[in-house]
Amino acid sequence: MRIASSPIALGLLLLTPLPAHAFYLPGVAPTDYQVDDRVPLTVNSLTPSQSDRDTQVRSVFSFDYYHDKFHFCKPLEGPKQISESLGSIIFGDRIWTSPFDLHMARNETCKRLCDVTFAPNEAKFVNKRITQNYNLNWNIDGLPAAQKMADANGEIFYSPGFLLGDNLDGGEGKTTQVLNNHYNIWIDYHEAAKGKYRIVGVLVEPASSKDNANRATTGDQSCGTAGEPLILSETSETGVAWTYSVFWVPSPTSFATRWDKYLHVYDPKIHWFSLVNSAVIVVFLIGMVSTILLRTIRKDIARYNRLDDLALDDFGGTGVEDTVQEDSGWKLVHGDVFRPPKNPMLLSILVGNGAQLFMMAGFAIAFALLGFLSPSNRGSLGTVMIVLYTFFGFVGGYVSARTYRFFQGDAWKRLFVYTPVVVPGVVFCVFFFLNLFVWARASSGAVPFTTMLVIIAMWFLISVPLSFAGSWLGFKSAEFTNPVHTNQIPRQIPPSQGYLRPLPSMLLVGILPFGAIFVELYFVMNSIWFNRIYYMFGFLFLCYGLMVVTSAAVTILMIYFLLCAENYHWQWRAFFTAGASSGYVFAYAMLYWIRTLSFSSWTSGVLYLGYSALLSALWFVLTGTIGFFATWTFVHRIYGSLKID
Repeated sequence: MRIASSPIALGLLLLTPLPAHAFYLPGVAPTDYQVDDRVPLTVNSLTPSQSDRDTQVRSVFSFDYYHDKFHFCKPLEGPKQISESLGSIIFGDRIWTSPFDLHMARNETCKRLCDVTFAPNEAKFVNKRITQNYNLNWNIDGLPAAQKMADANGEIFYSPGFLLGDNLDGGEGKTTQVLNNHYNIWIDYHEAAKGKYRIVGVLVEPASSKDNANRATTGDQSCGTAGEPLILSETSETGVAWTYSVFWVPSPTSFATRWDKYLHVYDPKIHWFSLVNSAVIVVFLIGMVSTILLRTIRKDIARYNRLDDLALDDFGGTGVEDTVQEDSGWKLVHGDVFRPPKNPMLLSILVGNGAQLFMMAGFAIAFALLGFLSPSNRGSLGTVMIVLYTFFGFVGGYVSARTYRFFQGDAWKRLFVYTPVVVPGVVFCVFFFLNLFVWARASSGAVPFTTMLVIIAMWFLISVPLSFAGSWLGFKSAEFTNPVHTNQIPRQIPPSQGYLRPLPSMLLVGILPFGAIFVELYFVMNSIWFNRIYYMFGFLFLCYGLMVVTSAAVTILMIYFLLCAENYHWQWRAFFTAGASSGYVFAYAMLYWIRTLSFSSWTSGVLYLGYSALLSALWFVLTGTIGFFATWTFVHRIYGSLKID
């Protein structure tokens, strides 16, 4: 869009204090090292995860690597923060330099970082994080330091992050927490050309040893693997020596395929079977519904038009009366079907924002599917989603204004203001409120105030002006012409019966779009709450397409039955009927909480509940918009096919 390339928009992108990284194309711009070149190791936030003994996540809060109570060693000149993308910051990444001294192809054993002392209250804090299975997250040349794991089928893969400590069985149902104070770093490297090497894999094997201080002085290769494990005392001070070893391993893996070890599909046969099964069922339902509906409507239109022709040819009085008596079904409400609904401004605002979400989601998934959003570019997906939503404010304004004009609304000034403010404002307020809980827990996942200002600046300096421009263009565009006239006096609506009542119809229709996406929803939620890398955008693209088609088809069918029952209030019913799948999404999130998550604090539950409700609400706006526009098109087509004076 030309409006999106205005000097104001470009200036804001250039001057923003949190510049987004450039898009990463797979295989582009690798870093070449020579022997003994220094290889930087950066550290990221500590995040809750799961272990081999405990498969549940027990917290949602991340902590800064250099949090005082962890006592990790710092560089002599002090840690420096690495610039990150907007999406990376919002999703909790806080990357810093580290004191680790790595050199290409140089093996080193038991290098001592520093000696620290843990006070009893600090030991209690760290032991609780060990109980909650917190992971350390390092990065070397864009690759996450990982631990080697095996799935249920025995397939080996690299899982990003490694445990802060371990929980040993202490007998009688009790566990003892040991701190990993030694790290064996295994780095795979590939010789791309003579004397030029590239890093293609990073593994870390953490270990715990109470005797590390003595072994580090001699460079003992058994450092971290022998002696008693290190247990932090919660009643007295505990001395800890941090050490590490580095081992370089030649690998045939090329730079272009180095992420293959990290991008693992759990039980791929079950994934494929569930996805194909859902797709077949959804396609069968849509085909059956479409066939039945098209045949029925064609017969209805042919019958109505034939009766109209007979009425015109009949010069007697009884023929017209008989014809009117034979009219039934959806034709009877032709004089009211395009009557504006209640609260037309609110519905216009919702469908405008739904169109904005639809465009953002579609383009983001397409970019990821084409490989533009590599996992090596941290936070790129989140950044692209925010930027796309900002610039598609033009679409939201245009759709909102066109819909409001179709509803014959006249409060244009309020519409122009409310469209870019109401829905984003609610989302921002909920996000800000939940962020207060994260900030109160001293978690690194709390979004900084400066980032909040950047989001507000993008909102009011880019999205709002673009929405105004889109609304103005929509207001100036030609008005939609209804195929039939609207009567001055509203027709009385018979009471709805059975499944045509609002709640039963929403429950019936909402489950079908949810059935199209629930398999992939499980993997998306796993990537969010288990801090895993999500990359199956091909599956996601397919599920997104199935969801769109399913939402449109089943909503059209339900509205057809509603019109046949002489109920012409289809606008809000279409929106709520299609959006009802959000209720199933929220219910699934609660079931996921019960089966997979076990939070040890009420604040974690508040955050999970709040973000689940927020995402479900956005899903409601998105799917409701799809159902509304599908029904709008359907109603125009069928009433435009009638011969009515």
